[in-house]
Amino acid sequence: MPGMQFPYPRKTSSPTSPYAPTRSSYPRPRYNFRSLALYIITGIALLWLVVHFLSGLSTSKTERPPPGTPEVVIVTTLDPNLSPRHRQSLIENRKDYASRHGYATFFPNTTDYDLMPNTPLSWSTIPALRHAMTLYPHTPWLWYLTSTALIMNPTHTLHERLLDPEKLTSLMISDQPIVPPDSVIKTFANILPHRIDFILAQDSEGLAGGSMLIRSGEWAKFFLDAWFDPLYRSYNFQKAEGHALEHIVQWHGTILAKLALVGQRAMNSYTRVQGGGGGAGIYQEGDFVANFHGCQRDTARNCEEEMRPLMSRWRELRDQEGRR
Repeated sequence: MPGMQFPYPRKTSSPTSPYAPTRSSYPRPRYNFRSLALYIITGIALLWLVVHFLSGLSTSKTERPPPGTPEVVIVTTLDPNLSPRHRQSLIENRKDYASRHGYATFFPNTTDYDLMPNTPLSWSTIPALRHAMTLYPHTPWLWYLTSTALIMNPTHTLHERLLDPEKLTSLMISDQPIVPPDSVIKTFANILPHRIDFILAQDSEGLAGGSMLIRSGEWAKFFLDAWFDPLYRSYNFQKAEGHALEHIVQWHGTILAKLALVGQRAMNSYTRVQGGGGGAGIYQEGDFVANFHGCQRDTARNCEEEMRPLMSRWRELRDQEGRR
């Protein structure tokens, strides 16, 4: 019928064998060569990226710190208004412990850092730790020890006391409210010690930040930057950086997941009962650290006078050991 089309292939004017290839099926050498070259270049690029990535991982795993790198740097921020004698005693106390175990020490002033107006000087703890990471980039651990504390038993290294995985496992407090007695946020029940980057004790009211260990690295930078956020510094926390620390630990899972809480007497024994707490965390001779917690904030107390008897006792114990 005129105008109708049927779904049959049209005949060509030059019939060929049904087994002969059509013209369109002949290879196009130039086009295939370009495709092949593209595949080769892409493959080489991918291979280079894989080799480069794996070599980077291998280098990071096998890289060793320079000879003489200390395992720990002890950081204590000092008030410029301390008496020269008391200041020197605190430095001597830390340096004695550091020299025994090959550690480094760092003693910045609380006024060395640019804090926001009307910000308590105790916030200087955080930039001081950041500063120490810059000065000792290959040192794996930072130990912050407040100026109200003394190292009373220097015989064991921090690895023997806390950092060894088996030791840390035995000391960790699992499934414990961050802020006792009834915080709904608790420490993880099952966490492996090699995943821990932040170790501190807990007192009867919350986190005891006067003595804490932080593993240096990218996570530590994130943690310290989060803690030092201007929003927290501008917020009038009653205990300044202490309450800010409790806040970020409870509401940032990336921080809680790296935290190990230990008993007070493992690293931060108090010389006085705090608030309504019992005597479980009170200093006894032989404990690692004695902390005169709160003596800076309480105008009725004098840190130097309170610390003098134990400072004398520390020197006595040191001299007795030297005579053996």
